[in-house]
Amino acid sequence: MDTYTVLLVDDEDEVIQVIMKKINWEGLGFSVIGYANNGVKALEMVEEYQPDVVMTDIKMPYMDGLELSSRIKTEYPATKILLFTGFDEFEYAKEAVHLEVEEYILKPVNSVELTNVFTQLKIKLDQEISEKRSVAVLQQYYMESLPLLQANFYSTLIEGRIREEEIPRYLDDYQISFDGPFFCCLVIHTSSTQVPEGMNPLLLATSVQKQAEERLGEKWSAKYFSYLGNTIMLVQLQNENEVPELTDECDRFCRYVRRMIGAVVTVGIGQVCDSMMELAQSYSSAREAVSYRGIYGASRAINIKEIAPQEMGETGMITDAELSGLFKKIRMGTRDEIAEEVDSYMEHMSSSAKSFSQHHIAVMELVSALYRFAANNDIAADTFSGDMSELYSRLPNMEPEALRKWLADISFTFHDKLTTARSRSTKSFVLKAEEYVRENYSDEKLSLDDICENLGVSNSYFSSIFKKETGNSFVGYLTDYRMDKASQMLLETKEKSYIIAKSVGYTDPNYFSYVFKRKFGVSPSKYRAEYAESEK
Repeated sequence: MDTYTVLLVDDEDEVIQVIMKKINWEGLGFSVIGYANNGVKALEMVEEYQPDVVMTDIKMPYMDGLELSSRIKTEYPATKILLFTGFDEFEYAKEAVHLEVEEYILKPVNSVELTNVFTQLKIKLDQEISEKRSVAVLQQYYMESLPLLQANFYSTLIEGRIREEEIPRYLDDYQISFDGPFFCCLVIHTSSTQVPEGMNPLLLATSVQKQAEERLGEKWSAKYFSYLGNTIMLVQLQNENEVPELTDECDRFCRYVRRMIGAVVTVGIGQVCDSMMELAQSYSSAREAVSYRGIYGASRAINIKEIAPQEMGETGMITDAELSGLFKKIRMGTRDEIAEEVDSYMEHMSSSAKSFSQHHIAVMELVSALYRFAANNDIAADTFSGDMSELYSRLPNMEPEALRKWLADISFTFHDKLTTARSRSTKSFVLKAEEYVRENYSDEKLSLDDICENLGVSNSYFSSIFKKETGNSFVGYLTDYRMDKASQMLLETKEKSYIIAKSVGYTDPNYFSYVFKRKFGVSPSKYRAEYAESEK
C-alpha cells in the first residue's frame, strides 16, 4: 500500500498538535513529514520535500494560505491542497474553489470529518497513481512497438492506401521525421536461389538489410522495412540531380555485399517524387527496375529512369492483374512468353464475361488499356489498325481466335518497338559520349564523371552500356582516341612530343610516352622516325 506525505501549515502550534493527535495517519495511509507556521516557511518545505498533500490555514502572517495554494498549484500542480480556517467567509470559499483545492474545512477541526476527507483523498491519490503507472506501462509498450507501427505506415504508404490528410498525424504519432523535399523508393532484392553454401536465405537477406542500413542509411536519411520478401528503402533527396550519385552508391553496395558475404543483390531505384503520396508510384517503378535484372544482370543497381526513360508514364489505371502480366512480358519477355500471357488473358476475359454486354465492356477496357500503354511508352498511335471508334465497334464482334491473334500481334509490335527504342536510347548515349570526347579530349581533367554528369546518368549504368555497345571501357576508348590523335599529329606536324602530349590531355610527357608505347609498341619519337624513313 502506498503511503502519502502530508505537510501541515498553521500559525497556531496547538492547532497543528491537535490535528496530528486526532488522526490515525498511518492507518489512513499517510505520514506527516513536518509542519510550518507561515506560508513562506511552508513554501520552502514544499520545495524541499514535495509532499503529496498540503493542509493549510488561510489566515497567516507573511504569506496567507490562498497565496501559498496559488504558488503550489503553479509550481507543483500534482500536490493536493486542503484549506481550513476559522473564518466562514464566502469569498474565501469561492477563491478556494478557483484554486482547485480538494476541500475547504472550517475550524474547529472535527476528527471524524477530517478522517473522512483523508480517506477519500487516499482513494483519489491511489487512482491517479494507478492511472499514471498504467500510462507509463502503455508508453513503454508503445515505444517497443514503434518500429512495427512505423513499418506498417511505410507499407501502407507504398501501397497507396493512405489519405494525404492523414499523413501529418501518422508522422507525429509514430515519431517519424520525413521532410524530403524529394523522395525515392528503392527495392533491395536479395536472390534466394544464388546463396552461399550452408547459408540460410532469410539470414542472408537480413544481413544485406543490416549492411544497407549501415552503408546507405545515414547519408540518404533512409527509412527501412521489409515488404514482400524484399528490403524497401525510402530515401530523402535535396534535389533530383542526386539520383545518379545514389545509383552509383547502390551499385557499389551491390558489389560490396557480393564480395563480402556472397549475396547476389539487385537494387531497383524508382522514380523521384516531391510528395509522399507519390511513393506508391515510386515503389511500383522500383519493383519494375528490379525485374529488369533479367536483361541487365544482377549484383547491380538499376535506375528505372535510366533503363526505361520511355516507360515512365502513369500505369496506375491498369488494375487487372492478368493485363499487367502481359505488359510486363511485352517489356521484357520473349515472344513465346508474350503469347502465353495473351492466352492467359483471353482465358481470363472469357471466364469473366457472362454476357455479350460484359464481353463488350471487357474488350473496350482492353483497347483503352492498350492505348494508355502505347501513350505511356511513346508508341505511335498508328500502331493500331484503324481509329478508336472503329476498334470499339469491330473487336467485340470478333471470334475468340481472331481477337486472340489481334492481341498477340499488337503485343508483338509493342515488344519490337520497345526493344528498338531501348537499343536506340543506349546507342544515343554512346554517340553523345563519343561526341563529347571529340570535343574535349584535350582537357587533361576529362573523366567518366564528366561524361555522366553531362548525360545525367550514373557511372555504373553508363559504363555497362558503353562497354556493351563498343566492346571497350570508356577510359579505354578515351585513351585510344587520344593516342590516335597524337599519332596523327606526330606524322602531320613537327611539334615536339611534350607539346603533342599536352594537346591530347597529358601534362606529364613521360607518362604520355609510356601510354603511346603501350599502344603502338614504340616511343613517339621512334614512331615519327619510322614513318619518315618509310616515306623515303
